[in-house]
Amino acid sequence: WKFLRVTPKQSFLIIFFPVFYSGLNFIDLMVRQGNIDNPPKTPLVPGFECSGIVEALGDSVKGFEIGDRVMAFVNYSAWAEVVCTPVEFVYKIPDDMSFSEAAAFPMNFVTAYMMLFEVANLREGMSVLVHSAGGGVGQAVAQLCSTIPNVTVFGTASSFKHEAIKDSVTHLFDRNADYVQEVKRISTDGVDIVLDCLCGENTGKGLSLLKPLGTYILYGSSNMVTGETKSFFSFAKSWWQVEKVNPIKLYEENKVIAGFSLLNLLFKQNRGGLIKGVMDKLLNLYNNKKIKPVVDSLWALEEVKEAMQRIHDRGNIGKLILDVEKAPTPLVRNSSKEDNEKLTSNQY
Repeated sequence: WKFLRVTPKQSFLIIFFPVFYSGLNFIDLMVRQGNIDNPPKTPLVPGFECSGIVEALGDSVKGFEIGDRVMAFVNYSAWAEVVCTPVEFVYKIPDDMSFSEAAAFPMNFVTAYMMLFEVANLREGMSVLVHSAGGGVGQAVAQLCSTIPNVTVFGTASSFKHEAIKDSVTHLFDRNADYVQEVKRISTDGVDIVLDCLCGENTGKGLSLLKPLGTYILYGSSNMVTGETKSFFSFAKSWWQVEKVNPIKLYEENKVIAGFSLLNLLFKQNRGGLIKGVMDKLLNLYNNKKIKPVVDSLWALEEVKEAMQRIHDRGNIGKLILDVEKAPTPLVRNSSKEDNEKLTSNQY
């Protein structure tokens, strides 16, 4: 059993697993390979989001009860049977949402929402280019864009994903093709927003596509994960190859470049209150059937190596989920039936 240290004077909500499900994100691969600033000391339990039921509450916690179905952000240790996290990072699961969907919801949708609406100020009639359109964040971006009238979504993804995600974006391109020329052919003046999870691998191309007053947002470093392990020298080489941006050119062309890290915003910059407001809006959209998490597949904890390899190979469409109670052997797609069975077997 994994417990986190609790500061007595803080107001904590304790979730006791049956943590039914935990989310698996690209950042977990980066942590595993050491491709982050100030990586935590080993041994550690990975994972940043999970879903389960409330087993115990701190003395001053209000608004939650024992047995509540909840999802939570966790500063590591989400891949565990017991999680202790501050109440500001915990949210009730809507009645119609399964536990597996709940584990797929927080990271992807909050990241997508913050970039589109808080950073780039998405409005009616705008256009968005999103890389890795088949991933969890990419699919969340596409769904949120569909809630605003007349938004055009350009997406890049591996060709084998195109059939599955073609209806979620307006224009879809192969990730290895010359998407710049294709976008310019369709929209001669470019796009309003570029969302780049490739750590600046194609920054020059993305900036060239921006309209005046357009916004280019960096939110990931997936191009830095290229193998099972990453040495300091290969990491430095990848970083050195990131395109440099001339600030004078940004000023002359009236363009904006920005960065976004949800985990830093939550756990280093103390913006839990802001994120709670965003989650309230997202849950309202979910309850009104405007958005819905896309679960790629479910994996047992013993299969985490294979699950990480699937993300590493960009093979997923939507979110990979770790099932704490699942026996090894892949189980693809949704799991509402399993959720009901677990609730029946765990009398809370």
